[in-house]
Amino acid sequence: MVFKKLLGSLGVGGPTVDTVLEGGAVQPGGTLHGQLHLVGGNADFDIEQITLELVARVEAEHEDGETEGTVPFERFTVGGGFRLAEGERRTIPFAVTVPWETPVTELHGQPLGVVLGLRTELAVAGGKDKGDLDPLTVRPLPAQEAVLEAFGQLGFGFKSADLEYGHIGGTGQQLPFYQEVELTPAPQYAHAMREIEVTFLASPGGMEVVLEADKPGGLFSSSGHDAVNRFTVSHQGIEQRDWTAEVDGWVRQLAAGHGAHGTHTPHDYGHGHGHGHGDHHHGDHHHRSGPGMGTVVAAGAAGLAVGVVGGMVAAEVVDEVGDFFEGDDEEGEEG
Repeated sequence: MVFKKLLGSLGVGGPTVDTVLEGGAVQPGGTLHGQLHLVGGNADFDIEQITLELVARVEAEHEDGETEGTVPFERFTVGGGFRLAEGERRTIPFAVTVPWETPVTELHGQPLGVVLGLRTELAVAGGKDKGDLDPLTVRPLPAQEAVLEAFGQLGFGFKSADLEYGHIGGTGQQLPFYQEVELTPAPQYAHAMREIEVTFLASPGGMEVVLEADKPGGLFSSSGHDAVNRFTVSHQGIEQRDWTAEVDGWVRQLAAGHGAHGTHTPHDYGHGHGHGHGDHHHGDHHHRSGPGMGTVVAAGAAGLAVGVVGGMVAAEVVDEVGDFFEGDDEEGEEG
């Protein structure tokens, strides 16, 4: 029995867990429901703790360039303190609340290339088992969708989305990273900016929208500069607001230079409307550029909805997700 338990703590003949998520995509600040299906090993085991961990693939900037790594951003204890008999099958339901700043992984059912996962960790006497690692799908909040819809109505196109390690100065950011949705400029703003990056920092009371425009250099400038501004919106009264006009006003402010300015440097400005990229972390993986979704043509109520996603692009998204989880599992086995 002791030898069997030792093997179990090393992952040989020990208990296993299969995590099944329910209800489809979750929203930031929403409740994630699921079930844990445990199967006992070749002996009785004391299950000390069952933990769920939210992880994300995050990019980090540093002097040598960029790297990607797996960053945990929330943990939940959902069970433990019981004995799982040899071969016993047990189901444990769970319901956990994801952080309000959880990144969005899809828009109108189309993947954005952002990779999130839910890792299940089973702690038994004498060791831990990484257990399951499942992809997590997050759809936007109504306010987030309304803002993106408005950009689409104005003629902006979707370029890419990624997660950046660091902190945006002067905001209430809680997570160690933030999401950037990169958009190509609408024709009427093409002269004023090369692209615009949108970051949402949601909280129970509302949402901060951080806009950063990459502005072209002038006649005597060797390179462009960034214009940054922040706006706060409420989760209430979404349908009563003219979002197209409101977002157009935000963009006009940026185009006119009525925001904070500064070069894109890896530190936290820490004042005013500065958009910092401080506290950058060297990730565990070598950098690979995130998968693109192609040009998004926004028209009518579809807003920023992806009209056409080529088969090759869709395949790239699937491959990126698969590579991320396979690499994570390999790291867990080595550790």
